[in-house]
Amino acid sequence: MRAVRLEAVGSIALREVDKPVAGPQDVLVRIEACGVCGTDRHLLHGEFPSSPPVTLGHEFCGIVEAVGEAVSGIAVGDRVTGDPNISCGRCSHCRAGRVNLCSNLRAIGIHRDGGFADYVVMPQSQAFLLPANLKPTHGAFCEPLACCLHAVDLAGIRPGASVVVLGGGVIGLLTVQLVRLAGASTIILSTRQASRRVLAEELGATATVDPSTVDPIEAIAGPAGLVPGGVDVVLECAGVPDTVEQSMRLAKSGGTVVIVGVMPQGMKVPFEPFDLLFRELKVLGSFINPFTHRRAADLVASGAIEIDKLVSRQVGLEEAPSVIANPAAPGEVKVLVVPGIG
Repeated sequence: MRAVRLEAVGSIALREVDKPVAGPQDVLVRIEACGVCGTDRHLLHGEFPSSPPVTLGHEFCGIVEAVGEAVSGIAVGDRVTGDPNISCGRCSHCRAGRVNLCSNLRAIGIHRDGGFADYVVMPQSQAFLLPANLKPTHGAFCEPLACCLHAVDLAGIRPGASVVVLGGGVIGLLTVQLVRLAGASTIILSTRQASRRVLAEELGATATVDPSTVDPIEAIAGPAGLVPGGVDVVLECAGVPDTVEQSMRLAKSGGTVVIVGVMPQGMKVPFEPFDLLFRELKVLGSFINPFTHRRAADLVASGAIEIDKLVSRQVGLEEAPSVIANPAAPGEVKVLVVPGIG
């Protein structure tokens, strides 16, 4: 079969490899769609730990082609989405219910072969059923949505809250929708790209800000800003130093900041501890998707999340290495790799 292989840091290629075989507790899935994530680019550049050589791709959906003899509840022909994050169940974090912090965490598409391929094998425990009539392109959004759900859970957004989302990529735009569903009355998205600001307002943002033309701190939290004094919750979804710095200045005293965006390992951001202390800010990191994948799959299946507007283009496996190796095109939100194309 074909697979997009991270062969070493800086080296990615489409290769012919052996088709995987399902073990006793595994399912073999024919990939219908797999999303390109910013983490894939971090992996290529050595900015996120991985285990090359490995097939990339952790946001996937497909049809079960074979099941191991110990598998129950999933049958050949079922459509499934895969939670890529496999916890050990034995370490202190797992026993405390913090499976995302597992000391032995292994991820499909990062440490073991993933979904930028014709087929992927995964443990039954990582497979979640989807409706037979669901668009495969929608199923590929379950994993990023699950990560956004965890961030919104941590944020503790109450009906009527004021919220800023920093970053207009797919994570920011999914988060805007979840914040709307959580009942926030003010939802402000900040991003430089005009097309993403327009899309954010279509998806539920009550206002948008262009940080390339205005000071977002003044425009949002300043005396004449949209929310003078700051907002209840800031969700940083861009993963760049500027927005991390801004997040702590946009939250009101007693507010909450949740860092969702992924920055390269080793990158530093300055902050003023006195400010965090004096204003009693709560600053949290949100890492992957503990126990949220089923909820994400149900949300996707319900139609409550707009997905079609987030799909910028679909490419075949042949184009995937080039897409991953290059920055996202201006205005691009999500590229899906569909093995059946080409």
